[in-house]
Amino acid sequence: MQNVQQPKKRKLSDEIIAEDEDYQRDPEHPRNLIPEICRLLYSQEAMTGSGGAISMRRNDKIYVAPSGVQKERLQPEDMFVINDDGDTLKLPLNGKICRMSQCTPLFLTIYRLRGSECVIHSHSKRAVLATIISSGNEFRISDLQMIKGIYKRTENRNYRFGEEVVIPIIENTPTDPELQENLVKAMENYPDTCCVLIRRHGLYIWGTTWQQAKLMYECYEYLFDIAIQLKQLGMN
Repeated sequence: MQNVQQPKKRKLSDEIIAEDEDYQRDPEHPRNLIPEICRLLYSQEAMTGSGGAISMRRNDKIYVAPSGVQKERLQPEDMFVINDDGDTLKLPLNGKICRMSQCTPLFLTIYRLRGSECVIHSHSKRAVLATIISSGNEFRISDLQMIKGIYKRTENRNYRFGEEVVIPIIENTPTDPELQENLVKAMENYPDTCCVLIRRHGLYIWGTTWQQAKLMYECYEYLFDIAIQLKQLGMN
């Protein structure tokens, strides 16, 4: 009797490799988008000195920019690929030696609590100044047109002109993972927010798509800039 050879069972690693090959044909694959947005934020002085990071979800895989690298020189092959539990599925390609971002535990927390598809962490000077000029643990702003670009989560719509946007501010810690407890509290206490500011450090912003996260980042930056200039002019 002739033996029938069974097809080989496809390994998870094979599936990851097959999916990763898509990035060469797909300009909106996380491997391409993350370096592109990092270069943009570097040009805006928000990711200089190797600071900041971006993560994106694609299906059941999470792509994370590495730590301690020059963000304007990131390449598609430099990304880490992990799952929802933080297990590493794929290291940077071509044998590159990179470190996993210290922001990873916070990215995972945001994905878990908000079901987001993209998280941006930057050391934006405007965000840092916004935390310094704000007394207490909140940044508040209203009556500006760009507020309409901010998503109001509990009502599944964007803010309207005249409404007040409130962003929680948490205190900085020696390392990013230590921020996690206060980040969770801020997200629980401010269910509408898509942003958490870290005093004298920067911010985390997330969205249901990379487009939403990027657009909100730009709107928040505009609002911070206006608030700083109003403060300089002695106006509210």
